[in-house]
Amino acid sequence: MNIVNKLTLRSLKQNKRRTLVTIIGVVISVAMITAVATLSESFLNLMIKQTIAMDGEWHYGMSDVDGDQLKAIKEDKATKSVVVSRDRGYAHLEGSDNRSKPFLFIAQYNAAGFEHFPMKLREGRFPAAENEIMISDEIADTAKVELKIGDTLNLEVGQRLGKRDGEIVRLGQNTPLLVEEDKIVEDFAAEATESYTIVGIMERPDWEQAWAPGYTVVSFLDEQLIGADKTVKAQVIMKEVKSSLYGHAKQLAEEIGIDKNKLKFNNGLLRYYGISNTENVRSMMLSLAAIIMAIIIVGSVSLIYNAFAISVSERSRYLGMLSSVGATKRQKRNSVFFEGAVIGLISIPIGFACGLLGIWITFKFINSTIQGALELTETLTVTVTPMTIAIACAVSILTIFISTYIPARRASRISAIDAIRQSTDVKLTGKAVRTSKLIRKLFGIEAEIGLKNLKRNKRKYQATVFSLVISIVLFLSVSYFTDTLKKSMVLSQDGINFDIKVSLYNDEKADTIKKIGSLPTISDYNAIQEFYMTSRFAQEKLPVQLKGGDSTDERVGKDGGYLYDLNVYALDDNSLQAYAKEVGVDWKAYTDVNNPAAIVVDTIVYKDEIAVKYVEMKGIHLNVGEPLDLEYHDYDTNKDIAALQVKVGALTDKQPMGAFSPGIGGLNIVVSDRLAAQLYNEEYEPRTSTIMYINSSDPMKTQQQIEEQKHERISVYNIYQARERERQMLLLMQVFTYGFISLITAISVANIFNTISTSISLRKREFAMLKSIGMTPKGFNKMINYESIFYGVKSLLYGLPLSGICMYLIYWSTSKTFSFTFELPWVDVIEVIAIVFLIVITAMMYSSSKVKRENIIDALKQENI
Repeated sequence: MNIVNKLTLRSLKQNKRRTLVTIIGVVISVAMITAVATLSESFLNLMIKQTIAMDGEWHYGMSDVDGDQLKAIKEDKATKSVVVSRDRGYAHLEGSDNRSKPFLFIAQYNAAGFEHFPMKLREGRFPAAENEIMISDEIADTAKVELKIGDTLNLEVGQRLGKRDGEIVRLGQNTPLLVEEDKIVEDFAAEATESYTIVGIMERPDWEQAWAPGYTVVSFLDEQLIGADKTVKAQVIMKEVKSSLYGHAKQLAEEIGIDKNKLKFNNGLLRYYGISNTENVRSMMLSLAAIIMAIIIVGSVSLIYNAFAISVSERSRYLGMLSSVGATKRQKRNSVFFEGAVIGLISIPIGFACGLLGIWITFKFINSTIQGALELTETLTVTVTPMTIAIACAVSILTIFISTYIPARRASRISAIDAIRQSTDVKLTGKAVRTSKLIRKLFGIEAEIGLKNLKRNKRKYQATVFSLVISIVLFLSVSYFTDTLKKSMVLSQDGINFDIKVSLYNDEKADTIKKIGSLPTISDYNAIQEFYMTSRFAQEKLPVQLKGGDSTDERVGKDGGYLYDLNVYALDDNSLQAYAKEVGVDWKAYTDVNNPAAIVVDTIVYKDEIAVKYVEMKGIHLNVGEPLDLEYHDYDTNKDIAALQVKVGALTDKQPMGAFSPGIGGLNIVVSDRLAAQLYNEEYEPRTSTIMYINSSDPMKTQQQIEEQKHERISVYNIYQARERERQMLLLMQVFTYGFISLITAISVANIFNTISTSISLRKREFAMLKSIGMTPKGFNKMINYESIFYGVKSLLYGLPLSGICMYLIYWSTSKTFSFTFELPWVDVIEVIAIVFLIVITAMMYSSSKVKRENIIDALKQENI
């Protein structure tokens, strides 16, 4: 080790506090990069495991595959394994006590299916022959049919048949039992008699929908028996999951003669691998990742650079001394690089370990909460990949290099006298420290001195402001990013905001609603009478997509008005009261039949199939208080008949429970059930349906309780699985994104405290000089407070516009797939303004409180911190 490096190490040891501050800055930055990368990998790994646990592991699938085609799929070089399955059909379950589920649904799988699909064995073993079967424990729980291992089932296996568009079609598990007025309106066609021996009992599989008409039972599929006359489904697990998968699968399907409509991709799973066959989605994911990574890297660079810049600025006198005794530019520059290397060797491993430890502790605390709240079967585990380590180390090394390179070049160029006097850091020219006379007139001499102090220590002032600006940009950008992701996710969902749908066909609907609504597992419900009406609107009220419509369009009238389809939702008093509270209006204003009013949902969400994006927009431009002329269509006479004029009582973007957003040219309106009877005359009553939409703490138990009441002429449609997935995704997103915001906030606070406290410590001699010429403690406090205000104002002037640019870039990135209005998060902006001043003032007061206790003589003599 040469003499210059030895002196550098001695300098680091002598200035322990300054060295410690620099190390802490690097450690925090490395920990942030590591935590973010690990958090992302761990979250994606959890979602991959959970998706596989719910839907099985497969990447693409083909249906109607014969024996030769299956052989070609297996021999494909990219194929790792193939799950072969077949829906054998339905069989009546004798003695079933569940009226909506009278069948057994027989599915056949090969050995790979038992390995890669989520079938949880409770007793016995998996089937190994085609005459063996594994049944669901749900049969005993809800059908009340006792079956045990070793029993033999003699079943008439066949297909459910129903009518669709006048044609006879096969019905599958996604189609509930077809019932009208308490009568089954579907047929069963027996195909063969099969005998099965029960060899195992499994948990009800997650892929079986709650409304499925058959209990899933699983038999073995012998691949050797598959020929040209017998087709199966082949679901492929790839050796490598990469974006070329889509093109490869399509090419293979074409080569072996599989129709493209029979090729399906597991997009739910592939999405978590970062793969999408939609260019817009892939482009959005890449651009979002690039923007967020850029923000994180800039924040990381600023944190390490500020710590190093202040350290090197203080060491400029030491570097000048080296120059005065003959050190060359190269030696001085290498001295700074050596210091950076020493700091890096200490800080990077510690930062990496701290980042992993922080994530591990976080997961330990939230794992049980997430699993309980979301009913997840998988747990969050710390996932570290070589890429995670490489990114954290590369960014940290690059940042330290940049942080040392600029000060090193500056230090190598200045003369020994300038470095010792530090005349490059402190500018004393009149122009450099000139302040406005208005500052002194408005705020006093203390404010002027404070501002002059900032100007004469320009580099440290800029470093502090830069830290604040980066902190503001980080917080607002990440906050907007998470809000945008949640909004995009909501737009991409089906709009399901209920667990169970109960259609009522009986005459005593009110009593039935009261009985069902009183069940203990129901958290809330909407009782809605739905019917359809129309209304015509003038051109100026229409969205831009409908303006200037073709005159040949039957919806366009002679006056240019456009005929809208209205979905009218009539709520009972309890449901209306809850909905009105959510919207923020008085529910009683909508019960007066003499002054009819409606709540209009003027915001619609739809998927633009041409642009392949989800769009949120105003479906109509109305004002509160405007009249709304309602009409209904008489199908017997094919005429539109005027019904009633109602007033627009409120406009909202909130749908009532059970309502789905209409497309362009459609509108949802909400009225009271008292008003509903006034909307049509005695000659014509529109086709209506009364439906209960229910949210439940235990949807399966609620469905069972409703069915046990033996209500006549009702049907129960339980979609809690789809609903639960939406809740799951939103809650997981909230947990991780708010955790990320908390991390960014903590790092920003540490960054600001680091910069300000170090800056204040370096100014001990300056403060001692002010006190020595008569500045009072009160005046000193005023000066510090004004400096804090100047820091805050300057940082906000730069930080808020830059944050706006970053937020718009994020909005622009998501607009490739999701279209909604760009809105600034004003609540977050106000919070940031308050937090900036709170943090700056706290940091300044904390740091200056230590300076106050310093002896003036000792502070004037002090060289090291």
